[in-house]
Amino acid sequence: QVQLMESGGGLVQAGGSLRLSCVASEKAFSIHTMGWYRQAPGKKRELVARKTTGGVTNYADSVRGRFNISRDNGLNTVDLQMNFLKPEDTAVYYCNAQWTTPSYWHNIWGQGTQVTVSS
Repeated sequence: QVQLMESGGGLVQAGGSLRLSCVASEKAFSIHTMGWYRQAPGKKRELVARKTTGGVTNYADSVRGRFNISRDNGLNTVDLQMNFLKPEDTAVYYCNAQWTTPSYWHNIWGQGTQVTVSS
């Protein structure tokens, strides 16, 4: 069973930077889409950024220009560089991976890592 392991959350002041990293437990297959979502207290989980093996990238409007997603397709890792952080970026950030096999669509999540931005 493939698992996602996240690291890099923490507490930072507004205007600061953090880098989140995620690695899949298995590397012998291709994960089509890897990305990051976040969930703030009382809110729904939302997309932050995602990237396909072909390089197609999507960002939430609220983070475009401040966050950058990168991935290593061969190692099944995905990173999120977060710059110019704002208090409203405070949330639990979840790594996500999606891929298909002939009869199944796989959609798995990491355990989440807390990001707190103080004003």
